Amino acid sequence: MSAFSKRLLDWHKDEGRKDLPWQQNITPYKVWISEIMLQQTVVSTVIPYFLKFSKKWNTIDQLARADFEEISSYWAGLGYYSRAKNLHETAKIITNDYNSIVPCDKRKLLSFPGIGNYTASAIMAIAFNIKSNVVDGNVERIFSRLYAVDEPLERSKKYIEEISEKHLPNKRHGDYAQALMDL
Repeated sequence: MSAFSKRLLDWHKDEGRKDLPWQQNITPYKVWISEIMLQQTVVSTVIPYFLKFSKKWNTIDQLARADFEEISSYWAGLGYYSRAKNLHETAKIITNDYNSIVPCDKRKLLSFPGIGNYTASAIMAIAFNIKSNVVDGNVERIFSRLYAVDEPLERSKKYIEEISEKHLPNKRHGDYAQALMDL
């Protein structure tokens, strides 16, 4: 484990957020829902939507069987409605093809509508505690500053991903991913 990873995990243990609703009784379903809702939306906005949404549809089966108009009404105000459509479509695929179980396989996750590399990596790390490099714009900024990368992001993106990969710890993958997000 790198010194950075150790310090970050130590900091997160004492200072990190652990009170978010999707961090309570972590399940792949809750992680997936929260990660989709959190795409381009701040945590404080997502919390009430997540609570209402996960109370209404607390299983993938329920979400898959739901009427999309009703899902849209619960999503109203959260924006980016394609996320709700992709969530519903993915719920149907998981219900029909994976026996209602979110697969623990990054390639399969990436094949679902609305799940890109970041979201698939977050699900792998947080829901399944599997070593997975969670890199979004915030994480790119962290490692750009840590390594004083001054090239524009379009030219340094691959380098930053390689750097961040080197800092992945050998355990506590979900904690590490959440610590990066908190930082």
